[in-house]
Amino acid sequence: MDERPNCEIMRYWLFKSEPSEWSWEDQIAKGEIGEEWDGIRNYQARNYMQEMNIGDLGFFYHSQTSKTIEGIVEVIATAHQDSTTDDSRWRCVDVKAVKPFKKPVSLKECKSVVELSDMVLVNNSRLSVQPVKENEWNIICSMGGIDNA
Repeated sequence: MDERPNCEIMRYWLFKSEPSEWSWEDQIAKGEIGEEWDGIRNYQARNYMQEMNIGDLGFFYHSQTSKTIEGIVEVIATAHQDSTTDDSRWRCVDVKAVKPFKKPVSLKECKSVVELSDMVLVNNSRLSVQPVKENEWNIICSMGGIDNA
């Protein structure tokens, strides 16, 4: 059964992780059970997670070293208490890997595309969870060599 009310539209996101802490390969290894997107201690990123619905899709981005979008994840649990803290201010969602990109898309490549010049990643690459507009989603999926998920 679809958990999304008919009036809600699909939303897109980007989730950033340092590969040494949590990599795309780690995410894939979790399979269908997915994993909490925990440890976020930024209010804006937390607020974005509180807006997410089951079925929303996101890019999985390796920060620090490669600075590449590796693939697509799906939100499988809405915002709940982050299990890495007892502080009730911090919440997280659960995500599972959906599809790898045929070719990872770098931040440098994103910055070179005029249509992505307003993208949050291009302008605020430090924010760990961020929204992605539908047109940005479509462009980056194409750059990654996949049909829109």
